[in-house]
Amino acid sequence: MAVALLILGIMLFIGLVVAHEWGHFIAARRNGVEVEEFGLGFPPRAKILSRKNGTIYSLNWLPLGGFVKLKGEHDADTTEGSYGAAGLWVKVKIMLAGVFMNLTTAFLLLTILALIGMPKLIDNQFTVFSDTKLTQQKVLVGYVEKNSPAANAGLKVEDQIIGYADPEHPDPLAEIDAQGTPAVTQLKAASELQRITPAFAGKQLSIKVRTPDGTVKMLTATLRTKDEVDASKKTAEPKGYLGVSPTEYTLQRSTWSAPIVAAGLIKQFSVMTLQGLGSALGNLFRGNTAAASSQVSGPVGIFILLKQGSLLGIEFILVILAIISLTLALINALPIPALDGGRLFVTLLFRAIRKPLKKSTEEKIHGAGFAVLLLLIVLVTIVDIKRSF
Repeated sequence: MAVALLILGIMLFIGLVVAHEWGHFIAARRNGVEVEEFGLGFPPRAKILSRKNGTIYSLNWLPLGGFVKLKGEHDADTTEGSYGAAGLWVKVKIMLAGVFMNLTTAFLLLTILALIGMPKLIDNQFTVFSDTKLTQQKVLVGYVEKNSPAANAGLKVEDQIIGYADPEHPDPLAEIDAQGTPAVTQLKAASELQRITPAFAGKQLSIKVRTPDGTVKMLTATLRTKDEVDASKKTAEPKGYLGVSPTEYTLQRSTWSAPIVAAGLIKQFSVMTLQGLGSALGNLFRGNTAAASSQVSGPVGIFILLKQGSLLGIEFILVILAIISLTLALINALPIPALDGGRLFVTLLFRAIRKPLKKSTEEKIHGAGFAVLLLLIVLVTIVDIKRSF
């Protein structure tokens, strides 16, 4: 199931890129600008998929996005049917069409998620409380300390902790496992683990877990003593009784307020994304490229995130894709050379100063911007690999 969800996630991610470029394609076609090529990925070209109505549909080797090549893409071009010969309003519509498509995709995905089950990613996540119902809450293992009681018992990251039991004094009111294992008390919240473990200091604790592949099993851990935990608090590496950091995976549903929740989340995540980008750019301008690249993710990071999300279900995959779609919209709207917002900004700037935008000048500006973007992608990919493998 996880593999199927991962494949679905990758296909849907490619769909986000296609949707963005499709926006440019449709806007150009509807406004009389000829489209010479619709490409998935960046050149060099791997294969021509088809030719239709004068447009080449291609597959390219660099899986970093996609592109639409318009006839006469330079602002100075005057050939009939070219982008350059189009009016300013037409150029605005063509450049912002991709942003519109990604915003629309994000809104639709978040609306669907609000109806079927929205993962709670942050504590103050926007919702309409009067129309919000909790539908699922799992306690997952977020971190396992090396050589800890949890690690020795076999607990692993992303295991779900279903419940716990005292092997010596089972709870007679708790669920009894069919295999004759100790009676299990259900664990409903991550905070309960912090309350339970001190009571079993130095003793054995049976833990019922469900692994990412769906296997349910009982593990037994001998917890640290109170003296061990207290002594560790005086060091640089304080330890817990069990040695895990639990996290909660929560789904909440809405009905009539689903579109409102989607709009509210777009605003909330947009602010967070722009703040993160601002911090990353600040580090970049200060010459701290490692810190800048560690605050964003590239293709490798996205793949790993989708892989991890596939273990949590379709809802988590969809919310990741919604956030990626929103991020694509925001980044492409910014006045960054080589991106949609940058191309539009340069055009408007030269209109404002009443100077012609020469082909050579435009190529230098966006060529330099594209080179910087490729460098950042390389740096981010290196950081993704280092922190993930």
